[in-house]
Amino acid sequence: MRKILLLLAPLLLVAACAGGTPRSDADHNDADVTFAQQMVPHHQQAVYMAQLATGGAAGAAVTTLAEQIDAAQGPEIATMRGFLKDWGLNEMSGDMGGMDMGDGMASDNDLETLANLQGDEFDQKFLTLMIAHHTGAIAMAKTEIADGKSSAAKKLAQQIIDAQEREITTMKGLQQ
Repeated sequence: MRKILLLLAPLLLVAACAGGTPRSDADHNDADVTFAQQMVPHHQQAVYMAQLATGGAAGAAVTTLAEQIDAAQGPEIATMRGFLKDWGLNEMSGDMGGMDMGDGMASDNDLETLANLQGDEFDQKFLTLMIAHHTGAIAMAKTEIADGKSSAAKKLAQQIIDAQEREITTMKGLQQ
């Protein structure tokens, strides 16, 4: 019995760490696919910006917030990639028509500027960009909840809304 428990322990740990969002379900529609395909690169940009902040450019409060963003969105990217894989798709398959990456996405110029800032200037630019970025993600997640079919994708969308609304409140409190 002890050997069985030792063999199952890693599996139980992985299951416990997987969080409350099931990876996927077979019942999905085009809105679910669009949500996952658009939110992956959207989250990737947020992770990039968060990693700039944790690289020493930001003050302590912004660094802490950036660590939270990175810690949350990395696993969400993996979850959405899992949805797409389960649905027999990849990040760029399907109809990409109507994809508006302008939903809070920072421009290349904004990202370059951010990467070259330090201290308070970095913090304020980061907060401005990330508030817009989160606002766009919330809009995308609300569309998923309204139009999606996958219960797992809709649950993830609600988690994104809840977390990012809290983070926006925090960020607005940090702005000068």
